Amino acid sequence: MNIVENNKKEQILLHTILTLLALICVLPFLLMVISSFTNEGTLMRNGYSFFPEQWSLESYRYIIQRGSTIFRGYLITIGVTVIGTTLNLLMTTLFAYPLSRKELPGRNIIAFFAFFTMLFNGGLVPSYIMWTQYFHIKNTIWALIVPSLLMNAFYVIMMRSYFTSNIPDALVEAARIDGAGEYTILFKVVMPLSGPMLATLALMVGLGYWNDWLNGLYYLTDSSLFSIQNILNRMIQDIQFLQSAAGATADFGVAEIPSVGIRMAIAVIGILPILCIYPFFQKFFVKGIVVGGVKG
Repeated sequence: MNIVENNKKEQILLHTILTLLALICVLPFLLMVISSFTNEGTLMRNGYSFFPEQWSLESYRYIIQRGSTIFRGYLITIGVTVIGTTLNLLMTTLFAYPLSRKELPGRNIIAFFAFFTMLFNGGLVPSYIMWTQYFHIKNTIWALIVPSLLMNAFYVIMMRSYFTSNIPDALVEAARIDGAGEYTILFKVVMPLSGPMLATLALMVGLGYWNDWLNGLYYLTDSSLFSIQNILNRMIQDIQFLQSAAGATADFGVAEIPSVGIRMAIAVIGILPILCIYPFFQKFFVKGIVVGGVKG
């Protein structure tokens, strides 16, 4: 009985701790959503609150007025996320699989070069010169896909660890004995067994592409190519400019634009699609992180 009672006490304690941790994660997001529906005057007067005195849809009404721009930004972001994530997974897999094979000549040297890029890089200015003057990606859709996000050494190491720990050498050798080439082994034997890791990387890379706004800031001046993050960021800058100008000219109509609440509304709009997708990837994400990060 003592053992059973102790187990129950431990379970209650663990559940209490996990509940508190979950609340710590959820409450800020809930506050953000509530603030986006709070009247601007109430926010300015009382600050952020879970129980606002007055509700308002003015922030979302202001965003909806730019519906065509928002819709185009969503389409661009979805396209960039899908294409970029697919290319990233393909390149990461093609890089990681050879590194996982012990018979690859010089694999330690190649792995060192990959690891080296995690510690040092050329910096922003050389990268900008390279991408714009040699690869000519400025004001093209590739500016949102290629720089910084198309290849990541950390993901390569995770994938290599997964291949090394979870793909038996005997299975690869059996495929070779049956006459399969390296590409056949990779795409028909290895990758079907790597679903959790591929889903994990897809989620991580996809989040990177969806939330990225720096590439658009650095390499795009054509507003028709802006992603949703760049559009929302530009919207905030425009509101700040209008309000500063209104303060100088005493234009009270412009000054009433919901600058505080709209930031919360913009954050909600930016994160909403990810919240809808994440539950479907969660189990793969946890399994892939554990297997790819702990083993090997």
